[in-house]
Parts: sequence; C-alpha cells; structure tokens
Amino acid sequence: MKTIDELLSEGVAGKRVFVRADLNVPLDGTTITDDGRIRAVLPTVRALAEAGGRVVVASHLGRPKGAPDPAFSLAPAAARLGELLGADVAFATDTVGDSATATVAGLAGGQVAVLENLRFNAGETAKDDAERGAFADRLAGLADLYVGDGFGAVHRKHASVYDLPARLPHAAGFLIATEVGVLKKLTDDVRRPYVVALGGAKVSDKLAVIDELLGKADRILIGGGMAYTFLKAKGYEIGTSLVQEDQLSAVTEYLERAEKNGVELVLPVDTLVAESFPDLKTKAPAHPTTVAADAMPAGKMGLDLGPETCTLYASKLADAATVFWNGPMGVFEHPDYAEGTKAVAQALLDSPGYTVVGGGDSAAAVRILGFDEKAFGHISTGGGASLEYLEGKTLPGLAALED
Repeated sequence: MKTIDELLSEGVAGKRVFVRADLNVPLDGTTITDDGRIRAVLPTVRALAEAGGRVVVASHLGRPKGAPDPAFSLAPAAARLGELLGADVAFATDTVGDSATATVAGLAGGQVAVLENLRFNAGETAKDDAERGAFADRLAGLADLYVGDGFGAVHRKHASVYDLPARLPHAAGFLIATEVGVLKKLTDDVRRPYVVALGGAKVSDKLAVIDELLGKADRILIGGGMAYTFLKAKGYEIGTSLVQEDQLSAVTEYLERAEKNGVELVLPVDTLVAESFPDLKTKAPAHPTTVAADAMPAGKMGLDLGPETCTLYASKLADAATVFWNGPMGVFEHPDYAEGTKAVAQALLDSPGYTVVGGGDSAAAVRILGFDEKAFGHISTGGGASLEYLEGKTLPGLAALED
C-alpha cells in the first residue's frame, strides 16, 4: 500500500488531490456535536495543502436516498474544517456538477475545497458496477491523484472508496495508515493477555467478531443491551430487557465454544434496572435499582452494568497487555446509566497494556464522558470497519489502495 509520504516525496504541487475523508459527523440541526472525525483527517489535508496540492475533500454524511437533502449537507463540516485549518475552505454545492467543477477549477496550490455529500448522487452507493463506475469516472475528472483517508467507510464497496482509486494514482492517508497499523497489533502481533470488551445494543452486530475472537482472545467481557441475550441463553429471567430471540442458539453455541477453547467469556453479575427506557432529552432522574443478573424482576428492564460487575470487569482488564473495546456498557447518554461505560473506559486508562477504543459509540462515549482521548493507545474513527477487519474480512477500500 503506497503511503502519503511517498506521494508527497514525488511532489503534489499544483496537482488536484482527491481526499476521500470521513466527515460523517453527528449533527444537531446544523451544529456539529462531535468533530472527532474532522480532526482525524487534518494531518493529511494540511500536509497536502502545505505541499502545494489543490486539495479536494469528499465524504458522505448520514443516509440520504441518492438525492440532495439539506438535512445531510456537508456545509457545517466544511466550515468546521476551515476553522481547524485556520484557512478558507471552498464549498461545492454539488458532487460532480457545475459547482464542483467550478470550485475545483478555482483552487490555487495550497487551497482546500469540500464537495457536497457524495451520497446525494445515487451512483455512490449503487449495487450496479456500471452505475457506480460511471459516478467514479465523473469524480476522477476532478482530480489528478487520490488519497484514501476515510477509514470509517473502507468496509463499503462505494464509488469513492472502491472504484475511484482504480482510476487515479493512489495512496493511503495518514489516518488509514495509522488505523491499519493498530489493527495489525490486534490480529498479527498480539501481546497477551488479550482482553476484548464488547457492548452495544444488538448481539447480531457482534456475532461475526465474537466468532473470530473465540479463537484469538484470552478473555471477552460482554455488556450493553447485547448482554441480556447472553443472560437469557443461560436461562436467566431478563424482564423486559432488550433481547434478540433469533440469536439465542448462536449465543448458546458461543458460550459452549468459549469454555471448550479456554476463552474466559465474562457476563454481568449484577445490573441496573428500571420500569422503562430513560428520557434522553430531559435526562430526568431514572431512579434505577440494582439486582443480581440471575434475579431480575419480570417487569423490569436492564440498562447498565451493576457496581459489582463494574468492579469485576475492571479486574479482568487490569492485567491485559492488549485491550480492544467496542460498544458502550449501558445507556451512557443518561447520567444514571453511564457508570458501566465509565468503569470500562477508566479500566482501559489504568491498564498497563495497549488500549484500542473501536470507534462508533465507544469513541463518542469517551468524549461525552470527559475522558482524555490522548490517554488511550488509539481511538479508531471506524467502528464498523474495525469490527469487519477483526472478523477477517477483506475491506474493499483497503483492497483498492493495495494494488
């Protein structure tokens, strides 16, 4: 995989450099609530601009239906990128139309532009190779070089991620190079004990990675909504907690295989329960109670790890040489149900090992709960991409950069 350092050494001055970034930031109206993904691409954009490149940044945001939708405009992200760069950033109001053509043509060396949301064009996400390729052809007309740096999208076979690199000289940006290096430490060069903490709502989202980790990890800690499917598989009452009935047989098989393989699969021993899901807008007090994981009342809903489990999970992380964490341990957006996620995050900080936060809600939780991002070994920008890499899948966006 050619790196951006090699590209820079060959010279980019005056050349149009298409940077496929991941500016898929959370918005409250037009206000960005977490600019972590924008900050992650800054080193690549800044290096190309300082080398005299005419930098064309492109990304998706949200899931528009292949047509312009103001709710998903990248205009706020473009403005924030300019603030972080300390320079004016031009904004094209379309992807490959008149505005994009004129905006790119107007760039001088060292200047930066952002194209409108790539998913406003149906060709970006098309299943049909020809339709996707036609859009990639039009994008290629805006550039001389391609730099892939949107790690959060490399698991998607989309035009700007997969098809466009084949049409231009290409290289991996600083972010992708870093992400791949980190993931290799979790797959090819693992220091042990290797402990994985998995949370989030649905066990179905994690089945494939659990399947792979049962042959690689020494210890797997289960939390979040997915824990209740595991607890039900053990025959426990889980009240009205989130459960995926169609995954019970798979979970049962994983529990059996973990024991057979000598992998310690750790489940909550107590949990916080309440009558219903909390109000995340008002964050009104929820008044949860703590119950043993094998003694949940029939009418109650589990929403976070209990204090004994927090202590247990911290102890299971204390001796880890390598830690990967993906998925919150509870409804961390509400202060009454944030302690489980806080406990795991703090345990990673206290761990002497190499700690990786696997993007998505886990990365958001680190920032929302006030932890120092720099204190972790690495915080990934791509939750789904990280998981698929750990599952052993070939990621289209990385494969496209390797040839």
